[in-house]
Amino acid sequence: MNSTPTPTPAPRFDLIGLVVSDMAASLAFYRRLGLEFAEGSESAPHVEAVLPGGLRVAFDTEETVRSFHEAWRPPVDGGRIGLAFHCGTPEGVDSVHEELTAAGYKSELTPFDAPWGQRYAVVLDPDGNGVDLFAPLVTAAQ
Repeated sequence: MNSTPTPTPAPRFDLIGLVVSDMAASLAFYRRLGLEFAEGSESAPHVEAVLPGGLRVAFDTEETVRSFHEAWRPPVDGGRIGLAFHCGTPEGVDSVHEELTAAGYKSELTPFDAPWGQRYAVVLDPDGNGVDLFAPLVTAAQ
């Protein structure tokens, strides 16, 4: 009989989870950024989207989280996670920023040429999480 213990597999980063106040508002925002969710998900307590490469992003309502963690409360000082979306080109950053702010989402940082070589902007999602929009100032084709 072999007494060698079976090795425990290393953890694998698999999911980004966000707690949302309003599922429909959050899904509408992230759909504008290209994430896909099943139709009718707006009323679900938990929703996931699979990103390229298999990483998942999940949204849970505040009520869902409180159902298993009664003491949980939303942060009072704004979002505590930042998500970043590559917009392809500097013009893409400007375009996506304009589309989101025209739809009523709040801009935290208007597009600017950052000293680290990117066109960069930040828009807040419906729960106040910063969503970075970026693209290199110089593309490979230039």
